[in-house]
Amino acid sequence: MECRIETMPETKFVGQKALMSLTDNKTVAIWRNFMPKRSEIQNQLGTELYSIEVYSSDYFKGFDPAKRFEKWAAVAVESLDGQPEEMHHLVIPEGNYAVFAYKGSSAEAGKAYQYIFREWLPSSEYELDHRPHFAVMGEKYKNNDPESEEELWVPVKDKTTS
Repeated sequence: MECRIETMPETKFVGQKALMSLTDNKTVAIWRNFMPKRSEIQNQLGTELYSIEVYSSDYFKGFDPAKRFEKWAAVAVESLDGQPEEMHHLVIPEGNYAVFAYKGSSAEAGKAYQYIFREWLPSSEYELDHRPHFAVMGEKYKNNDPESEEELWVPVKDKTTS
């Protein structure tokens, strides 16, 4: 799996969110609620959709599939002004990301994340940074289609600067 490092500028997002865990997965419900309303969002940047995870600072200390995190279905926007009341907003600060091109069914993406966290990250010059993680779903994204393509963005920082 190829990786590139990108510095993402501060970016604003508008969308729907829910608290969930791996054992209480609400991803489908979040997207079902979000998609019919996304056209109401003002000042969208591009057509990409963002699946965002906001984890607590201790989330990755010991695996617990019942540990909760915030899951988002969102779009990037120029401005948070004038957005629909039922939508939430999130601002992700500037930072470095390890970006992985993933091709395959969204149901199989867990294998890609296992590779990233168990193999790539420990052997790289980077460590996990405490910022939101996300997937970018552009025109080649086809949900559970094995030919679907998306990018997985994992926040990282230099091991030498921590």
